[in-house]
Amino acid sequence: GGGSALMRRQSALELMVRGMTSVLPCPLTVKMRTSIYMGDKVAHVLAQRCRDWGADMVTVHGRSREQRYTKTADWGYIGECVAATAPMPLIGNGDVLSYEDYNASKQLAGVQGVMIGRGALMKPWIFTEIKEQRHWDISSSERFQILKEFVNNGFEHWGSDSEGVEKTRNFLLEWLSFLCRYIPYGLLERPPQTMNLKPPFYVGRDDLETLLSSRDSRDWIKISEMLLGPVPENFAFLPKHKANSWS
Repeated sequence: GGGSALMRRQSALELMVRGMTSVLPCPLTVKMRTSIYMGDKVAHVLAQRCRDWGADMVTVHGRSREQRYTKTADWGYIGECVAATAPMPLIGNGDVLSYEDYNASKQLAGVQGVMIGRGALMKPWIFTEIKEQRHWDISSSERFQILKEFVNNGFEHWGSDSEGVEKTRNFLLEWLSFLCRYIPYGLLERPPQTMNLKPPFYVGRDDLETLLSSRDSRDWIKISEMLLGPVPENFAFLPKHKANSWS
């Protein structure tokens, strides 16, 4: 591995891509950022080389590593990558939180598809919105039902003993650190919500909606107890994704 640092170690990346394509029974895809540093975009060149080395598809996230998530994704540049790598399919990624974002980004860049990361963590019903081309003013009870389904899936995967319950709880708490950033559509003053604007504090239309909006990890633990029962003695939680992703 090596993450985005491989953008500066292209000989190592070439060995990886060529080696994997020679043994994999399935298509190989590569995901990269625009570059390591903001002023030195190289993805249009590197994606083309990945194509020549045997990759079947490339996904470009429209930011450099230096930018992390503090600037908007550059979909214009993703379009340049599309032109440079044709006819290989290229997928774009970055800042899609509504069906309008999806439509605009796809049209601007001419990508074959769109990858959605944080948007799906904040509002997993985004795919329904894109498919049906509408905003879904989802209720707090519908959102809570999604959490119940997540917990049941956790039991299926890790088991329902004490170890499985706590494994499920930890993943649930991490997810709640993203879900709390969603602002219900019916409460927005200027819809749609954009990815990089920090949501203001607000009071929901019912107590559960207000609780789901809390950015206090103690409230996330409270939600987990509503689904999984009391936490163990001396339980503590610190989210892994503490980086500020709002401007």
